[in-house]
Amino acid sequence: MNETTNIVRFRQPDTIDDPLTDILRTGARKLLAQAIEIEAEAFLASMRDLKLPDGRERLVRHGHGPERTIQTGIGPVAVSRVKIRDRGDEGEDRIRFSSAILPKWARRTKSLDALLPILYLRGLSTGDFQEALS
Repeated sequence: MNETTNIVRFRQPDTIDDPLTDILRTGARKLLAQAIEIEAEAFLASMRDLKLPDGRERLVRHGHGPERTIQTGIGPVAVSRVKIRDRGDEGEDRIRFSSAILPKWARRTKSLDALLPILYLRGLSTGDFQEALS
C-alpha cells in the first residue's frame, strides 16, 4: 500500500503537549508504584509468621489489579494496586490487604477532593478564581 506523507495531524483542542508535565506524571507514576510495592512488602513481612498446616506461607502476592487512572494535582496518573491472596480458610477470619496509599475504589486524590468544593464555593459563586486557587 502507498502511504501518503503529506498528512499533517492537527493538535486536538483538549490535549496539551507539555513535555514537563509528561515527565512529572511519569515520575509520579514511578514513585507511586514504588510506594505501593513497599507498602505491600511491609504488610507481607508483618504477616510472615502465618503459615498453612503444610508449612507454606498463608499470604502471597497475587499480581496486580487492573490499571486505573487517578486524578491528581498534576493531572491523571495511571496506577495499579498490588493484590495479596490469603490461601487460608474461606471464612470470616480471612485477611485482606487494603492499601492506605491507594484505596480500592479511589479515583481522585484527597487533596483534589478537598479542592473541588472550595473552587465551587469561592470561585464559581463569586467569580473570584484567583482567591480560590491561592
